[in-house]
Amino acid sequence: MFDLLTRHLDHLRIQRRLAERTLAMYGDAFRRLHAFCAAEGLDITAVRPQHVRGWTARLHAQGLGPRSIAITLAGWRGLYKWLGREGLVRLNPVEGIKPPKAPKPLPKALPVDQAVALASHQPADPSDTAASPAAATRAAREGPWLQARDHAMIELLYSSGLRSAELLGLDVQAGPHAAGWIDLPGGEAHVLGKGSKRRTVPVGRAALSALRHWLDVRAALTPPKDDALFLSRLGTRLTPVQLRNRLKQLAQQAGLPTHVHPHMLRHSFASHLLQSSGDLRAVQELLGHAHISTTQVYTKLDFQHLAKVYDAAHPRARRKD
Repeated sequence: MFDLLTRHLDHLRIQRRLAERTLAMYGDAFRRLHAFCAAEGLDITAVRPQHVRGWTARLHAQGLGPRSIAITLAGWRGLYKWLGREGLVRLNPVEGIKPPKAPKPLPKALPVDQAVALASHQPADPSDTAASPAAATRAAREGPWLQARDHAMIELLYSSGLRSAELLGLDVQAGPHAAGWIDLPGGEAHVLGKGSKRRTVPVGRAALSALRHWLDVRAALTPPKDDALFLSRLGTRLTPVQLRNRLKQLAQQAGLPTHVHPHMLRHSFASHLLQSSGDLRAVQELLGHAHISTTQVYTKLDFQHLAKVYDAAHPRARRKD
């Protein structure tokens, strides 16, 4: 039995040229299979689907995670395909057997005070920390417009729960080719979301004020190369990577204790709105979710918030030491 497993690993290493890490994980999978077969007195070629199902359940009960079980089953499945080509088995006992589903992680949202602190943060003068006089001159020139742009982006992400692509797809004004735009008098953002579905979302007062300021600053810049609302230093549309890196930097400057990415502000928007209103259907519409089940994950965040309030405030929440 062990000879067959060794031969298959050699096949994966030499002919398939799998990475060392993958080979190591498959090696672990084959050792588990060998142990199961030895414990039941089975030859590796005599394994049947009922054995694999039982062993999968046992691995899960032993605390092996769904991802690790999936890798184990993938290794076993490939082994039996190879044994079939070698004429040693007639069926693949792992075919059609799925690992347990991994629980979906809850979206990460900022507490209200941290979201507000990020949105209201005023960065330090970048020229103070510049490495050279030339860098200080550039920082002094770019600092005001970068601050205006960044403030408008953060306020809009948190105010309206936009996805990164929706934010970066906004143009400075409506047009036949515009993916999205801001209606300042109406206090609305028109965006193109997933599945090319358009939706309109309200924009809060703070975000509208930040946007008006950014538009004034933008108008005074060298004529940009793009109609994009939010521009890079080169006058082109800001990219997702640039947005992510900039937001990470600003969150660190604001003293937030966690890594912040653009989608976290969307999660924060949804969670805080649900905590305040309790209107799940309205949050679904604002986020542009096609199915209510996608939005319901925020009710778990809301319950976590309520549970923390209960633990902190209710006299019977905790036992005294």
